[in-house]
Amino acid sequence: MARILSIDYGRKRTGLAVTDPLQLIAGGLATVATHELFDWLKDYTQKEAVERIVIGEPRQPNGQPSENLERVMQFVNRWRKAMPAIPIELYDERFTSVLAHQAMLDGGLKKKARQSKTLVDEISATIILEDYLRFRSRSLT
Repeated sequence: MARILSIDYGRKRTGLAVTDPLQLIAGGLATVATHELFDWLKDYTQKEAVERIVIGEPRQPNGQPSENLERVMQFVNRWRKAMPAIPIELYDERFTSVLAHQAMLDGGLKKKARQSKTLVDEISATIILEDYLRFRSRSLT
């Protein structure tokens, strides 16, 4: 099997997470500068088998689109046009940053480590992917 990769797309930085080849476990992969994301992903998908990409769909708590949705859609459309063999799908990312901060607190990280925005982005991508995997497993049963 191939991996599933998730993206927590941000204006400046983007968090990435990936599953193991059996698609059982999600783990943080990296945080990259958003302007380098497309090339970084193309390079990664040439080295690793990736079945699909799940990208966080930014929505406000009330379900309305957030200001970042337009940038996310531009990236999604660019990816679909250039790399149609690897599907990319949107997945609700509401509250992932809050959950990432809580995970950092629960994990006992010191205040300085919790202030690392790159770590928050990577953890957020991991939470998106874990939630996606749970959703998918419920849909298959």
